[in-house]
Amino acid sequence: MRIAIVTESFLPDVNGVAHSVVRTAEHLVARGYEPLVIAPAPAGARSRAADRLPYPVVRIPSLPLPRYQGFRLGVPTARLAGALLAHQPDVVHLASPFILGAAGATLAARHGLPAVAVYQTDVASYARAYRVGWGETAAWRRLREIHNSAQRTLAPSTRAAADLIANGVQRIWLWRRGVDAERFHPAKRCEPLRRALAPDGEVLVGYVGRLAPEKRVELLRDTARLPGVRVVVAGDGPARRQLERALPGVRFLGVQHGETLARLYASLDLFVHTGPHETFGQTLQEAAASGVPVVAPASGGPVDLVESGVTGLLVPPGDGGALAAAVAELAADPARRTGYGLAARAAVSRRSWSAVGDELVGHYRAVLAGAPAAGLSALG
Repeated sequence: MRIAIVTESFLPDVNGVAHSVVRTAEHLVARGYEPLVIAPAPAGARSRAADRLPYPVVRIPSLPLPRYQGFRLGVPTARLAGALLAHQPDVVHLASPFILGAAGATLAARHGLPAVAVYQTDVASYARAYRVGWGETAAWRRLREIHNSAQRTLAPSTRAAADLIANGVQRIWLWRRGVDAERFHPAKRCEPLRRALAPDGEVLVGYVGRLAPEKRVELLRDTARLPGVRVVVAGDGPARRQLERALPGVRFLGVQHGETLARLYASLDLFVHTGPHETFGQTLQEAAASGVPVVAPASGGPVDLVESGVTGLLVPPGDGGALAAAVAELAADPARRTGYGLAARAAVSRRSWSAVGDELVGHYRAVLAGAPAAGLSALG
């Protein structure tokens, strides 16, 4: 099977869309399929090292996103059509389609190629956060057109699926994300790292993710003021300098990768997430796989990933005080943290990328076979 993956983001970007595409392409190669990735070109010299991969990558001209210079928007050109059609795909995979993906959807429809659209980004909320000229209504209108042109849309969580249904998207299936439970493992806990980050034996609380307005990382202010608690933040983005000024007691570690990131997760006592617009929440899964309880807003993807009172706690979205209160509650109860961490690890241990990759291939085969368009129609 030949698959053309048209994605709005790819390496060297560090985000959920790019990571998911990388793992998908790796799985397809491992299963003997032939993926092609079509993605925006990164800025300057970053492009040279990004594509030494066991599958072809075609880069499309790109421009920086207004108010977020580190993120590039692909500009559809004839290169997109040439690359996609030359690959002669059996299926077109649209990863978080909006601009480049919209052009990919048009090409697929024009040439009679079945398409699977993967919803991964709450574009409507981001449009509001970055004030880039699209209103939420216009953003949903565009998303609806793109996704309804595909044979099926894959949503990462029940909340994301409900949003799609409410906005007129049809033919929706749930397709969650995998996690590497060997890389992210409680055994990676590192006492020297803990001593470096929490030298007085504080409860170590961490956030991992992009530092951007929609992530609401400033909500950690009250948590950082808790006695006996030390907060660390791993990641980068357009809001970093502003957050460093707003959160003087927080240690900013920059972007972490590979084993360094795995050690950081496992060395935390609690993982916190602040963003209310997550369609999934991959970092929550990685923390859970590391045996760390999670405190997150009761909205979007975290609702599926955190069983409140079992693997962590869910709090009202946008409420920094409630977030701090939940952290304080667990900081004072080591036995409860341990129990939540064990339950979190058990909950994600079977969500391998291999399993969800095979599930994705099943969706490809279904659209190739012209399977009936059932899927989800409503969620309670």
